Amino acid sequence: MAEDQPYPPGARRAKRPAAALPCADCGDLLGRGYPACSSCADAVDALWRPDWQALLAAEGVEPGAEGERELAERVLADEVGRHPWTCTDWALALLTCGQCGSELGAGPLGCVRCTIADTNRWAWDHLGHPGAMTGNEHALRVCRAVLRAPHRQRPTIVQSWQLTMPFLLVGELTTTGQAQRIRAHVLAGRYADLAECASYAAMAGLPELPWRRTS
Repeated sequence: MAEDQPYPPGARRAKRPAAALPCADCGDLLGRGYPACSSCADAVDALWRPDWQALLAAEGVEPGAEGERELAERVLADEVGRHPWTCTDWALALLTCGQCGSELGAGPLGCVRCTIADTNRWAWDHLGHPGAMTGNEHALRVCRAVLRAPHRQRPTIVQSWQLTMPFLLVGELTTTGQAQRIRAHVLAGRYADLAECASYAAMAGLPELPWRRTS
């Protein structure tokens, strides 16, 4: 990949799972237990990790060495679009916020430094999408960020992203109508029913409960 290529793509070095299947560890669909379940975490981060490893190799930096943290700081300081968006996300996860002590960008809403870091993260999307980023990749990125810092969102938003992660992981993307329908079911307290569905279409097509219908 040329160094001067603006907005290099991310999450395309690893092979996606062929289908949304149950996780061997947590039993839910693979990815839905992110990041608490180690197998779900491995499956999701497998799309991010190769881009970071490629950057380490290009810079001659050993994984786990102090130089890796220094590289993470440089990535965040570089101009937007110099590195894949996956590297920006990985760099944030490697660094600790000096204000709140959390993963940088994932601290409490009252942490100004985390809020700035998380806001800056999305500059790549605003400038690089859709030319260098697919709709699925954008949704996958948002989903991972939300699940890494669920305290920064309303519970229903977190639940909606938890439900869709397994399908984003295999490359699918909801239509606007499907997303609205799924969100409505989450707001109605039907997370358990939605979690039993094996596809986006099944979640969106979940019938309304008779006593929740309006005339």
